[in-house]
Amino acid sequence: MKKKKVGIITFSDGREFVHEELLEMNKQFENRLVKALEETGEVEVIRASEIVWKPSLAKKAGKELMKAEVEATIFNYAIWCWPHFTVLASLYAPGPYLLYGQINPKYPGMVGLLAAAGALEQIGKFPFRVYGEPENKDVIDKVLRFVRAASAVNRLKGERYGQFGGRPMGMYTAAANGDQWMKEFGIDVEQIDQYELVLRAEKVEKEKVKKAREWLEKYSNVLYDGKQLTPEKFERQIALYYAAKEIIEEYELDFVGFKGQPEMTNNYATLDVVEAFLNDPYDWDGPKDPIVAATETDMDGALSMEILKHISGEPVLFADVRHYFVNEKLLDLCNSGTHATYFAGRSRNPEENLRKVEFYPETFYFPAGGAAVKHFAAPGEMTFARLTRKNGKYHMTIFKGKVVDLDEQTKERLSKEVQEEWPHVYVELETNMERFLEYYPCNHTHGVYGNYIDELVKFCKMKNIDYLVL
Repeated sequence: MKKKKVGIITFSDGREFVHEELLEMNKQFENRLVKALEETGEVEVIRASEIVWKPSLAKKAGKELMKAEVEATIFNYAIWCWPHFTVLASLYAPGPYLLYGQINPKYPGMVGLLAAAGALEQIGKFPFRVYGEPENKDVIDKVLRFVRAASAVNRLKGERYGQFGGRPMGMYTAAANGDQWMKEFGIDVEQIDQYELVLRAEKVEKEKVKKAREWLEKYSNVLYDGKQLTPEKFERQIALYYAAKEIIEEYELDFVGFKGQPEMTNNYATLDVVEAFLNDPYDWDGPKDPIVAATETDMDGALSMEILKHISGEPVLFADVRHYFVNEKLLDLCNSGTHATYFAGRSRNPEENLRKVEFYPETFYFPAGGAAVKHFAAPGEMTFARLTRKNGKYHMTIFKGKVVDLDEQTKERLSKEVQEEWPHVYVELETNMERFLEYYPCNHTHGVYGNYIDELVKFCKMKNIDYLVL
């Protein structure tokens, strides 16, 4: 993913003789912050052209960052700064805002930071605050957590969600109001009939589809049974993938959802291959950016995934909260579609992941047949999140868990108790199951490797969304 574009404005004393006396020192503090941010590899820094010491420069700096289309603004304080400069800059510089205070004991930079924070809050702007040395990893990590959340807020604006089909199987939690999405997140919703996928799939070049099938057969295990899964049905799923990519490009869609059941799964083919490889950071044609694809046209699920993707820069899981194994104390997250093959090995190299993937014949639930994308998620810490609406107002539920690495015999035994053909993620929760069942708001969940709880909480605060960390 592209780097997160962050603006920095450093403030100074409003007396010219004081400003000039401290100018070089102030610049050095700014340089240290910029260097620390750039060395993370996540951030592109845009600096205001001048240190701000008078109102005209405050407005100029804010307009420069607005023109540069930064995704967040850091106001930087190392000495006493007149607070109205911050307020004037905030009229133009894109939010959200972080007030960053650098350690400089002989000069009252903390005073300047707190005075600016109070001024902003009095006019209804609520900045975040970090204080400390930029060379301190814990300090710069706090700044990065703000940047990730702020960037996610701004990257959603102007995005387009493609919805292939209507509400699936009566799920209220899967259907959302497009007007509310535009009002609260700036997202446009495009409704597309699933038949468009069928029409375009039939026109995909046969040789291209054949090469993709052979590539998958080379690097993974395709379990043809001559009935539910044949080379012809497998190629039909691959053609649907190409059709989906074509529509995504033509309609300029950023993330999507597919209804699948029952029209496609009864009459044409399942969309498991489509959903898995859209969510992957590669396909048989090479590396690519993941495109969030939710199954069962779960709109709030897709939105939860898109937020996690923007925050983490990683492929995102979509799964059913399927079963809890009491003896093993493991939550089984399992769904027929949307588990990217990336989760099988946590590698950007498809060969490493696909050797752990099996393409199983679909079950009787899906008479049209095709392949289910079977694998077990690689171990590691994961953060899960789900947006839902309570009485029309958005709410996010967040939890953490550890994906465990079980021996092959245990994985197969547990999967056969639930659904042998489908992918599984076995999670040790960082909460108890009673609390989880009491407060988790729907049947789908979404996650990424790593700890992003603080970023999600900050995102919710920026968007004025209630949240609960289980």
